[in-house]
Amino acid sequence: MTVLGLRPARFGTIASRRSLRFLEHDLLVFRRGWFNYLLSGLSQPFLYLVAMGIGLGLYVNRNGGTPGGVPYIDYIAPALLVTQAMMAAAFESAWPIMAKINWDKIYDAALSTPLEPMDLLLGDLMWIAFRTTLLSTLFLVVIVALGAAASPLVVFAVPIAVLTAIAFAAPIMAFTATQQTDGGLNAVFRFGITPLFLFSGTFFPVEKLPLFLQPVAWVTPLYHGVAAARALALGQVEPVGMTVHVAALLVVVLLGIAAGRKAFIRRLVV
Repeated sequence: MTVLGLRPARFGTIASRRSLRFLEHDLLVFRRGWFNYLLSGLSQPFLYLVAMGIGLGLYVNRNGGTPGGVPYIDYIAPALLVTQAMMAAAFESAWPIMAKINWDKIYDAALSTPLEPMDLLLGDLMWIAFRTTLLSTLFLVVIVALGAAASPLVVFAVPIAVLTAIAFAAPIMAFTATQQTDGGLNAVFRFGITPLFLFSGTFFPVEKLPLFLQPVAWVTPLYHGVAAARALALGQVEPVGMTVHVAALLVVVLLGIAAGRKAFIRRLVV
């Protein structure tokens, strides 16, 4: 069965030769401005890590510290690893995608080739995965250099960060494909991304939130990413809990890809 003359891409396809071609386009753009990509992605989480992990951490540690007596910098470092990946992915799936659809018409140009909407969606998701893997790996080096990693399992926090990034990127790309202007994107960041950054367990336990807000935090992808990365970094992995966190992120990724496929076809196919 075809949709408007398209050959349907299999749901759950991780990559295809055509989507890799579109990934190649993003990598060529990255090659020309790689320093700015890395600087913009690492500067903010590094400043948070130094200012809050070391600066504020002195006061937190003197006054009882975090749950389990963990040094504050050790507590927030894996969370910042995940949140910087989430922030980078959220931005890349918003204005750059709108530019490809509305302003630069890159998607229109790509669709004049054998590429199909699903190829564009997967290609850009792979680009976001590449970028967040690179940023997360470099930030992990910073964390280790500062002595903020209590367990060698912290290396597995990188794939958790990337999975969290895709869990945000796929739904946001689907939303972006439905927008004519960037007003809705501003609302997503103002009322969605920023509150999640502050209240998903990044800087303090979710249990410190008011009772009516705690269930809201528990169902967000960022909470699961932060909790999984922190457990790995601190060497406090519980198999059941880790399985729940990873499964929750995978569900959001799959739902996001399904929504993105539908939105891309509706927007890009005339």
